[in-house]
Amino acid sequence: MEWSEELAGGLLQAAPDAILVLAAGRIVLANDRAGQMYGWPVEELVGQSVEVLLTDHSRALLQERRRVVEEGVPGSIGRIVTTARRRDGGEFPVESSTALVDTAQGRVAVAVVRDVTERARAEEEKDRLRAEAHAHRSQRLESLGQLAGGIAHDFNNMLGVILNYANFVIEEAESAEPDVAMIASDAMQVVRAGRRGTDLTHQLLAFARREVVRPQPVDLNALLTQGQELLRRTLGEHINLIFRPGPALPMITCDPGQIEQMLVNLAQNARDAMPSGGDLVIDTAVLGDRVRLRVCDSGQGMPADVAERAFEPFFTTKGSAEGSGLGLATVYGIVTQAGGEVTLNSEVGLGTTITVLLPAGATPATDGATERPAATGGRGETLLVVEDEDALRDVAGRILTGAGYRVLAAEGGAQALELAAGHDGRIDLLVSDVVMPGMLGKELAERLVVARPGTRVLYMSGYAQPVLASQGTLDPGVVLLEKPFTADDLLVAVRRRLDG
Repeated sequence: MEWSEELAGGLLQAAPDAILVLAAGRIVLANDRAGQMYGWPVEELVGQSVEVLLTDHSRALLQERRRVVEEGVPGSIGRIVTTARRRDGGEFPVESSTALVDTAQGRVAVAVVRDVTERARAEEEKDRLRAEAHAHRSQRLESLGQLAGGIAHDFNNMLGVILNYANFVIEEAESAEPDVAMIASDAMQVVRAGRRGTDLTHQLLAFARREVVRPQPVDLNALLTQGQELLRRTLGEHINLIFRPGPALPMITCDPGQIEQMLVNLAQNARDAMPSGGDLVIDTAVLGDRVRLRVCDSGQGMPADVAERAFEPFFTTKGSAEGSGLGLATVYGIVTQAGGEVTLNSEVGLGTTITVLLPAGATPATDGATERPAATGGRGETLLVVEDEDALRDVAGRILTGAGYRVLAAEGGAQALELAAGHDGRIDLLVSDVVMPGMLGKELAERLVVARPGTRVLYMSGYAQPVLASQGTLDPGVVLLEKPFTADDLLVAVRRRLDG
């Protein structure tokens, strides 16, 4: 059956792509889409040389295929991706498929041309996003490497002190006439290095927003007023501390200890930026529904490339003896965990300004009394101590037994449940690590309390995420003793938990 010219013309106009029929290098037929794509009225396009639609790139491809077009057999001669030119001279990417057709008027080439501008843009965007993701991945790996290197450096220093001074203690203790004063002095060096490690761990946890937060309503102006003496000692006499409290400051909900740590870190950074002295101005104000804390120094300032990386962990322009590079990283973690924002502006020679925005408004949230109990000794209560680290389990058992408690010790959840099942008397308190292989402390506590409803629970952990709610606060009813702890810390926490 032969198709009518009307049907053929309808199909030509219905096609979504530009269709051009070429004979002897001239356009003899074009559909409306071709006119729209190339910016020509169709009646003017017909009769034009195909050259008016070609760019240098498409012309070169056409030259390569000219012999195929002139000598080839009827049928498709394939698809090419090239560029085309509009009437106004603008170029755009196209995808073109051409077929040779023998007609009564001779051989013609039928070209179907598609504008692929959007596709090209999409590909460019994909390439851009891919390159951006690669850059971010490289940056993350670099930051992780910097973090790991910084941790290893600082802890190696502390471990070097601990190992060597511990050996000095052993050597002196085993000597013919031990010098007790020297042993005590060397042991104190071990303790100091251990405290430095504890401080570093807390800074890392604060940066990672894994530090345990105990939020409460806080008057920021009052907190700053109380902390001025500490800040002045941190800054030294050569720096003038100026405090400008804003009026009618609403309460904020935060952990006051973390805010104090943040202020000390900022003060230390400001002090280091003003070796010859200067001014440190701390002011507060209300900005909408947030409270602003601003810390401005008149120090050396930072170039843009340094300011951009200032909040990265272990990034520092100081020597290794002057700082770990965790100060601003810790500030970032504390502020973010409190639901706030922190920004830094700095200019070389003009100083640095740190701006902290914290949500206004306070909700009463406390985890009990903070006063120390009058007595910390045991009264014969039975404690089930569960800790997978053998040495720490022995330390806790030794401290608690010496204080008058009866101690049952287990290295994990399964052994603890078995030990509890075989114990005839009461178990007054479960003292359990949070993260243990096989069974988390939270699951152990839940199962033990079902079997023994009268048993209370005290968690101990340096990484408490499994018992934390959002924003790093403790789940309701959870009491936590943070590692590493001293004997006094442990006895106070146990006594307070037993006394309710």
